[in-house]
Amino acid sequence: MDSLESLDPGDVPPPVKRRSRRTWVILGVVAGVLLLCVTVAVVMVTVPHKPERLKGTFISRCELFQGYDCENLWSVFQQAYVGKDPCKVPMEAYDPLIATAPFKPACNRMMFWSKTKDLVQDFTEKRGCFLTLEETVLGFVLDNLTWCGKEGSSETFTSGCPGWGDCENNPVGSFWRRASAAFADVACGDVSAVLNGSIETPFSTTSIFGSIELKRFKYPTVRSLKIVLVSQENTVSNCTNPSFKDLQRELGAGIKYNCTEMTESQFNECSSDPETCGPCW
Repeated sequence: MDSLESLDPGDVPPPVKRRSRRTWVILGVVAGVLLLCVTVAVVMVTVPHKPERLKGTFISRCELFQGYDCENLWSVFQQAYVGKDPCKVPMEAYDPLIATAPFKPACNRMMFWSKTKDLVQDFTEKRGCFLTLEETVLGFVLDNLTWCGKEGSSETFTSGCPGWGDCENNPVGSFWRRASAAFADVACGDVSAVLNGSIETPFSTTSIFGSIELKRFKYPTVRSLKIVLVSQENTVSNCTNPSFKDLQRELGAGIKYNCTEMTESQFNECSSDPETCGPCW
């Protein structure tokens, strides 16, 4: 725009009109900001809980399995946490859900893991003969999901929920502990567990594997436990790691123990032959 000095006096708008125009601009900006704030506020109110979306994910995943009444399974699942303080949902709250879809033994094929989830899931997708908790109906439908209820509410919430570090008896943590216990209860034959060799303490007594699953293995139902210690390029631990002494002390009497070290590339090569059903370690 040209400067005011280059305009004729008659071309210069009266001061009052200039202020009026500026006022309208300011009011327009303020209105826009207020509209944005209202929109954000509405989104913040309505987005946190989307029970329909959670239910849709739950049902669609469930329907990939045969022999389950998925609507009933969803109903039983909700009974564990809806209307409850999200920090007061104990493991036992999921007992009816476990009873509705009990885990089935898969002798010599059950695989457990600790701090190696992505690696193990990629492995079991390629070698379908191994079974992890996340490949059972309950583990699959709730994998990577978040949910909780609130006292006095009949709704399901998917955000604003307490996490693993917020309180012990949160809905998600309690489910996975209870499901892990039930899954380990049906372990039989030769069991495998994939642990992380790229950390200083591959076995932790406070992990779900160390505090729950391992303690559920009973001889003679479980004959042996094979630890597969997988390391990336930076190998930090091996099978002589002191933490494995703790593991052996926790392992049930009579169960044979063995540990094998593998690189991640070797582990991935092990899964490259889907025609061979069995361990390659």
